[in-house]
Amino acid sequence: MHSPVPEIQAEPAQAELFSTTHWSVVLAAGQDVRPGRQAAVERLCCTYWYPLYAYIRRAGYDIEDAEDLTQGFFARLLEKDYLAQVDRQKGRFRSFLLACLRHFVADQRDCARAVKRGGRCTFVPMETQSAEERYRLEPIDEMNAEKIFERRWALTLLEFAETRLRQEYVVAAKSRLYERLKIFRTGAEPASRLTYAELGSQLNMTECAVRCAAARLRRRFRELVREEVAHTVTHSSEIDGEIRYLIAVVSG
Repeated sequence: MHSPVPEIQAEPAQAELFSTTHWSVVLAAGQDVRPGRQAAVERLCCTYWYPLYAYIRRAGYDIEDAEDLTQGFFARLLEKDYLAQVDRQKGRFRSFLLACLRHFVADQRDCARAVKRGGRCTFVPMETQSAEERYRLEPIDEMNAEKIFERRWALTLLEFAETRLRQEYVVAAKSRLYERLKIFRTGAEPASRLTYAELGSQLNMTECAVRCAAARLRRRFRELVREEVAHTVTHSSEIDGEIRYLIAVVSG
């Protein structure tokens, strides 16, 4: 699913967004074992495996090799000696992760398999069939492996924010409201959408109430996107620039 590009205005970043970021998870992965570290790293892997898988596929590897390389990369990511080879103090998290992947793939080029099939320990629940269905939908133009990675990275952030937004409405027993209002999520104007008054009639709400509900949904979606982006940069001052860059990647 490709999430529409959100209209996100610059807002003051909250310091608490940086208390537990993907960067801090990576840093912890290269240190002694800490409570919750394994679960945090596994969440990171489950979130970002597909952009890396798509990068490897576009780089020319077949399905099985791409799966093995992706699994092997995340296994290696947990080794502190491997993490120590990359400067984690510079660049965005996506840049760091891609640099690590390139280094790993280069190390594996002389191997028939990155990880021997049947003998590996798989801890990332990759759905290869689903991955290939998604990969077949990727642009078949001249987009290179790095551009595929960055586009899929941006879409992954948007999709994760959307999933969190939907879950919040489900928990609040407002899933029907979300399903009717999600077309307003990005602030775009759907060509064939219902009017606020028509939606109000369906939801037993006034037109004004629907407008307010749609505005709240948009605002919360922007907040969630900012939180997801905040997890991938080293400082709050970088959030707006990263959002602009990722929107340009998706829009292009």
